[in-house]
Amino acid sequence: MNQRDIYLQNMPLSEARQLWAATLRQRGFLGPVKVERIAVDESLGRITARPVFATTSSPSYNAAAMDGIAVDFADLQGASEAAPVRLGSDRFRPVNTGNAIPEGCNAVVMIEDVHYLSEAEVELQQPATPWQHVRTIGEDIVATELILPEGHRIRPIDQGAMLATGVIEVAVVRPPRAHVIPSGSELIQPGRPAKPGQIIEFNSRILAGYLSDWGAVASRGMPVADDPGRLREALLAAAAANDLVVLNAGASAGTRDYSAQVLAEVGEVIVHGVAIKPGKPVILAMMGNTPVIGLPGYPVSALLTMRLFVREMIAACLGQGAPVEEFVEATLSRPLHSAMGVDQFVRITLGRVGSRLMATPSGKGAGAVMSLVRADGLLTVPSGCEGIGAGEQVQVELLRPQTEVDATLVCIGSHDNILDLIANHLHRRRPIVRISSAHVGSMGGIMAIRRGEAHIAGSHLLDEASSEYNIPFIKRFLAGTPLQLINLCYRRQGLLVAPGNPKRIRDFHDIAGNGWTFINRQKGAGTRLLTDKVLADAGIAAATIIGYEHEEYTHMSVAAAVASGSVDCGMGILAAANALGVDFVPVAEERYDLIVPAEHLEDHRVAALLALIREEGPLRQAILALGGYDLRDCGRVLYEQ
Repeated sequence: MNQRDIYLQNMPLSEARQLWAATLRQRGFLGPVKVERIAVDESLGRITARPVFATTSSPSYNAAAMDGIAVDFADLQGASEAAPVRLGSDRFRPVNTGNAIPEGCNAVVMIEDVHYLSEAEVELQQPATPWQHVRTIGEDIVATELILPEGHRIRPIDQGAMLATGVIEVAVVRPPRAHVIPSGSELIQPGRPAKPGQIIEFNSRILAGYLSDWGAVASRGMPVADDPGRLREALLAAAAANDLVVLNAGASAGTRDYSAQVLAEVGEVIVHGVAIKPGKPVILAMMGNTPVIGLPGYPVSALLTMRLFVREMIAACLGQGAPVEEFVEATLSRPLHSAMGVDQFVRITLGRVGSRLMATPSGKGAGAVMSLVRADGLLTVPSGCEGIGAGEQVQVELLRPQTEVDATLVCIGSHDNILDLIANHLHRRRPIVRISSAHVGSMGGIMAIRRGEAHIAGSHLLDEASSEYNIPFIKRFLAGTPLQLINLCYRRQGLLVAPGNPKRIRDFHDIAGNGWTFINRQKGAGTRLLTDKVLADAGIAAATIIGYEHEEYTHMSVAAAVASGSVDCGMGILAAANALGVDFVPVAEERYDLIVPAEHLEDHRVAALLALIREEGPLRQAILALGGYDLRDCGRVLYEQ
């Protein structure tokens, strides 16, 4: 097959959804729900397809509600301490809770109020009322009474109520069967080491997991190679056995993207290409009456696109209507630019700082799965908007419960591996405190404090004139802001080089003189300032360092670039070198501090963090195990204004 028919559209999202819904109705996919009868014991979590009525009353007989004796209440009229009533064995019957009330009895006297004169005679000092301590027939529910309405998700208590009233089978909605087909010759199974050009296949797990979470019975197949014939076979088999099929990857216009072509051959492509970001290459197709959704290969694009086009389909199959989305109003922390003509879906982290709920974009890359792991919500930038300015109010769809968002401590500034350890230890405590950490560099953290967008900021800015860390910058940019500067650690910075340091890199003279490639940190990062100071002290021009303009945002990203062989070296901390198994050439010890505005010092989230770092315990042991850290001043206030 030498030629392929690529016909990517750019259909507006609203138009694509309307066309897709109309097609699904026309083909009968959105018709009446499918029904099956199952045992009540197996019905937990299922949705009732018909109303459920009681077969028998509960209780089905008059039952004792207490341990004691069953009596005729009329026999105890006038009973008192002064005039107790005595009953012979022919006028009472011993009963335990749940026993049937004997014929001729209509009340129960608790055993605590019964004085046995003998086994055959009792004395009672209080009158009884009709049906006292008796559960009468149908007290809970009467035969033919409604137990559960149609469209109700069955809970454990509902199962008990049905069984108690004689219902042993229930009509429930049959969930749609959904099958995920991952495609790509480069895919390998988890657990195998990935060689260059190979990718661990995890998308199908994510997609099948969300399909199950939304109510479908989801399955997934093994990866299908980039071969039209094999893809055709997989699609035909999946469409024959399932109610809907999700095809992952191959939806775009690359040389090995066959999804649209094969779907056109075995069915009908309704839409190929929607004006959304991420997720533009999505394919909406029908194979007979079976919908097939072709998703982009990147995990974020795939999941966000599936949320747009599949979640509502499953809800309709279950008779549940459109999923209810919860929105909150938040303040955007930094400007957000968007291309005109495209609905853009932006991953957002949220945190309440003072009285404001702050929204910060958590990542852009369609392949950055961690941006969704960290995301608290989604912000939709509509197609007619060029962007949103910092400080503007936005509506964010929640991806986490509001309680988790309210428990979030917002940390913006310099990256350090210790922050991950702190996040884990805080999450283990009760009440839980979550950390939302944005790695924008030390200067970015100071600016976030200045704008009131963060509870704390990590910083290690070295002032060349005074050789002092952080305080000169606080005085310059945060003058008038009451705050405390609290030390977190001292750490060793140096050159990260390949294992064994095969190029014998000792300093920046070696890097510049031999043309070794370097990876830098972003402008405003403390490591960038340290790099510039070292270069200036050595009299080396930045222009002589190959890769000086190549920037990364974390120590771990620098270490990963060195470990992969993409570059020869970069500046970073010893802990990052140890974590990824690269060598370390010491350059300097630096101080890493936390800037905490005074208004947040009493906040329970900040107080929990400060108490944690001041403890002599497991956290400190874990930090020291990383290597390259000194905690001699950890938790100490070094400056206050």
